[in-house]
This record gives sequence, structure tokens and C-alpha cells, in this order.
Amino acid sequence: MPNSLLDSLKALEEDHDFLLEGGVFTKELIETWIEYKYENEILPIAQRPHPFEYELYYGV
Repeated sequence: MPNSLLDSLKALEEDHDFLLEGGVFTKELIETWIEYKYENEILPIAQRPHPFEYELYYGV
């Protein structure tokens, strides 16, 4: 099992054939959803310090 959203997205990129069965999802939809998650959730969090890091390095 993936430990994070990032690990989950990487796994989904590598294997999403099961989602294509039955024609419910398209390859383009899955790729767009993965891209959206990276741009709107993974990258913004990675570009900012975690509250614990902030406290650890900048706390009084």
C-alpha cells in the first residue's frame, strides 16, 4: 500500500489499466486527474515548510 498521495499517484501512473476496463474512465481523464493532483496538492505542499519544520528552525 502506498504511504502518501505522491506514492499513490506514482503507482497510478505505472498501472491504471484496471480503470480503463469497461470504458468508464479514459486514459486522458486519468492523466488529467494525476496532473491536477500534482499541480494543486503535491507541489504546493512540497514548496512550503511543514509547521513542524517551521517551529524547529524558526521557532523561538
